[in-house]
Formats: sequence, structure tokens, C-alpha cells
Amino acid sequence: MSTALLVAAGVLGALVGSFLNVVVHRVPRGESVVRPASRCPSCGHAVRRRDNVPVLSWVLLRGRCRDCRTPISARYPLVEAGTAALFAAVTAVVGPAWSLPAYLYLAAVAVALALIDLDVHRLPDPIVLPSYAVALVLLTVASAGTADWWALLRAAVGAAALFALYAVLFVAKPGGMGLGDVKLAGVLGLYLGWWGWDALAVGAFLAFLLGGAVAVVLMALGRAGRRTRIPFGPYMLAGALSALAVAQPLADAYLSVVGLSPSA
Repeated sequence: MSTALLVAAGVLGALVGSFLNVVVHRVPRGESVVRPASRCPSCGHAVRRRDNVPVLSWVLLRGRCRDCRTPISARYPLVEAGTAALFAAVTAVVGPAWSLPAYLYLAAVAVALALIDLDVHRLPDPIVLPSYAVALVLLTVASAGTADWWALLRAAVGAAALFALYAVLFVAKPGGMGLGDVKLAGVLGLYLGWWGWDALAVGAFLAFLLGGAVAVVLMALGRAGRRTRIPFGPYMLAGALSALAVAQPLADAYLSVVGLSPSA
């Protein structure tokens, strides 16, 4: 893996992360992510271009507005740095492949949706629904570039299967699963299905494993009860992204345990 590619992915991720801060703040409020330009919520002054450099500007300004010196939340540089790290990690897993743009888009959407779900317990349609079209376009390009049309068919099956699973859970246990989770499941099914059957199975399983583990910890700490609603979107997204890296090793390990060759 080229170091230059990983660095480029990290820089792109930091820039995207800066935009995602705007998305996370404005989309739940029904505001445009384009206009007006970013401003200090305290004094109203527009953020200067030189103060919009991801992470670095926050450090140089010592976490304060240049004009009114009001503290700026550390969440902003953390989102930028976190998105940079996630982009680099996804690039390391996917490599310089036709599918890389598709999975970088998934990484960006994952950051935005996870933060919004944690903030307001919603997965906004303006982000989730267009992601179906974007994913289909990018994965179609990836299949065309690799001449692997079976992967695109597998993606469609994965989307239908994961959507159906969450829809059944939504109907079977009202209140246990949000409709936004059902819509997101179809998007994740596209990406996991394109990657492989093992990724689809592992990604679906990891979502419930991670969500359940966090719920148990929160209850043990007294920060949640049996009736506390915990946003599930972040665990769906974390499970899907993790599956890209761990699905194949886990599948190979399972086949070895049952006495089959991983290539069988």
C-alpha cells in the first residue's frame, strides 16, 4: 500500500470532516448545508478561510473564536481528525481499487449519521435516501471497472436481505427498532453485499453484538435501563465498516475450525 495514497486519503478525510461538522449541525435542523457560510454562533462573524483549515486552525486559535474569543467545541477538530483516520483506514483495507470512492463515501456518511443519531436519535432521510442512488452509481462503476457484475447483483440481494431483516424486527417489536434503522439497513446491505457474502453476514451480526455490548455496559454503569432507547445507527455503521476488514479472516477461521479449507 502506497504511503502517499494513505496520506492523500487522510488529507481528504480531514477536509470532508470539516464539511461533516456543518452537515451534523444543520441537517437535523432542516437548514441548508451550503448557505449561509459558517459563522460563530456567539458573535455572528463569518469564519475566515484561513480559520477553516481542519484541526490546525482550531489549534492555532487555541480553541476560540478569533473575534469574540468564545470557546469552540473540541468536537470540531475531533470529527475532522477522526474522519481523516477513518478515510486512511478504509483506504488501507480497500486499496487503490475501483470500489474505493464508494467505500470512502460510506465512511463519510457513517460519521455524519452516527453523530446525528447520537445527538437527536434520528437518521435523517436527506442523508440516508440519496445514499441509495450514490451507492448504486459508485458500485456500478466499480463493477464495470472490474468486470464483476456478479458483485453488483450480490449487492442488490444484500440490500434486500438486510432491509427485510430490519423491517421484520421493526414490525415484530414496535419501539425496538426505528424506521430510520430499516432504511439505513438497505444502504449497508448494498455495500456489504458487494464486498461479499461473508461481509454481509458478519456486518449484520456485528451491529447487534456491538449494540448489545454497549447497552450492557451502560446498564451496568447505571446510565441506562431496560426501557432506555439507545440509538442503533452508530452500531450498524460500525459493524458494517468493521466487516470490511474482519469478515474474511473470521470466515477463514470458522472454516478451519469446522475442518474445511478456506478456499473450499
